[in-house]
Amino acid sequence: MTDYSISPEGEKFPIPSQDEYAAEFKRIESLVSAARTEGREIVVVMGVGFVGAVMAAIIADTVDKKTGKPGKFVIGCQRPSPRSYWKIPLLNLGRSPVKAEDPEVDPMISRCVLEKKTLIATYNNDCLKLADCVVVDVQCDYTKQDLGNMRTGKAEMGALEATIKTIGERVPQKCLTLIETTVAPGTTEFVAWPIMKKAFAARGINSEPLLSHSFERVMPGRHYVSSIRDFWRVCSGCNEEARKRVEKFLREVLNTEKFPLTVMDRPIESETTKIVENSYRATTLAFLDEWSLFAEHNGVDLIKVIKAIKMRPTHNNMIFPGPGIGGYCLPKDGGLGYWAYKHILGFGDDIFKITTTAIDINDTRGLHVADLTRDALRNMGRQVAGASVLLCGASYRQDVGDTRYSGSEIVVRKLTEMGAEMRVHDPYVNHWYELETQDTYPAPGHSWSRFFRNQEELVNIRVQQDIAAAIKGVQAIILAVPHAPYLELDPDQIVNWASAPLAVIDCFGILDDEKIRRYFELGCEVKAMGRGHIQRIKEQVRKK
Repeated sequence: MTDYSISPEGEKFPIPSQDEYAAEFKRIESLVSAARTEGREIVVVMGVGFVGAVMAAIIADTVDKKTGKPGKFVIGCQRPSPRSYWKIPLLNLGRSPVKAEDPEVDPMISRCVLEKKTLIATYNNDCLKLADCVVVDVQCDYTKQDLGNMRTGKAEMGALEATIKTIGERVPQKCLTLIETTVAPGTTEFVAWPIMKKAFAARGINSEPLLSHSFERVMPGRHYVSSIRDFWRVCSGCNEEARKRVEKFLREVLNTEKFPLTVMDRPIESETTKIVENSYRATTLAFLDEWSLFAEHNGVDLIKVIKAIKMRPTHNNMIFPGPGIGGYCLPKDGGLGYWAYKHILGFGDDIFKITTTAIDINDTRGLHVADLTRDALRNMGRQVAGASVLLCGASYRQDVGDTRYSGSEIVVRKLTEMGAEMRVHDPYVNHWYELETQDTYPAPGHSWSRFFRNQEELVNIRVQQDIAAAIKGVQAIILAVPHAPYLELDPDQIVNWASAPLAVIDCFGILDDEKIRRYFELGCEVKAMGRGHIQRIKEQVRKK
């Protein structure tokens, strides 16, 4: 019986059988041979997901600075699992396997595959035997066992370790391997390098593997490509030759003239750079949680406070945290550092206080939105149980379609646990897989549904695109993400669409004072994160 891999758009691709592997390798071998005659370096990118697919295209799109001709031939490699195989045939058709708001992504992938012929994809990891350089973009997740207690979690190293073993068993002796994945500090030197050394020894290779590390700083949105190609990089190698090779490679494929490359002495320093960088940002965001509550309790508008502070140049990057800190990196990276200190580096003392607490605060901030929704409905003589509630904004960040670790997910799950009938609108999200396929996504047993009761029906939620239809008949609307369309919503229109006054919860300073005032004039109840001055506006309206 043939197994299939189904793309997010519903396209079915048969998973290759073992007897197809030999022909596939011959296809790749022929293309590589032709590329070598043109003087191109052969680069294999392991993992063509959110980072790997675009990184592969960026490498394939580069040209030799002297000749102006393509200098790299890139092979994207993805294991042929039912969950992921569809990315391979999609790439070979010149179509991006990742949805991106950046208008540069789709044309670049199409150009490299169909016109320049510098990018192909395969499921056969024997392509590693042909590589001059391998870029590893396999995820290294951090699984949390308890909501709000990061310390009980663990780094998921299995996929990365298996990939490194496969690489060590196949790559040529002088092939450079570059780990681009964000990993626990010490992984490159003390986990990956020993695995490769062992594989080399088993093959009778006496030289050290050329292993390096350089983390990505990908930002979803309209500047997705630039966040990889036109951005500062940090790198290092396990030995001098690896360090020189990775520096040379990155200078050839990235814009290091405008965005200088920082070369560190050891990979653990490169790895630690990424962890500290994201832990710092997560901590500054968590810091504002307590001041958000302070503002709510004492009639203070924290949004205005932050704007006043940002007038000072040294503090102009202060960000209001909204209903939680999402994205792939910030919710987990500090956990990788905490875990590595104990389990890779072997220390038993407890040095982490701020990093771990910050992650716990950020992970649970969305629970407070459920409290505000409950209180707003009660003030209108209603209850959460049985209420129709519309969440506006499933993604973790404004004007992007990325739902990974979105604070909005915690909001939906908590209100569902309390008995609310949830609806979701987001102009940038077509499918919210964390809900629709929660039994298997991001992996079986890893869904946040395990932290809440009454979650079974959430698989039936579909993200709506027509906001007027989504609002019809709801008793509460939660403005969770400051998407551009939400900033333009008119209170009179909202109430008209809903057909009655409703509870309005602002999670991100989306409403200005005039809109808040108008909602109260229309008979609505308004609550907001960090905006205690709302009670003052309410009293002014009620006195009229």
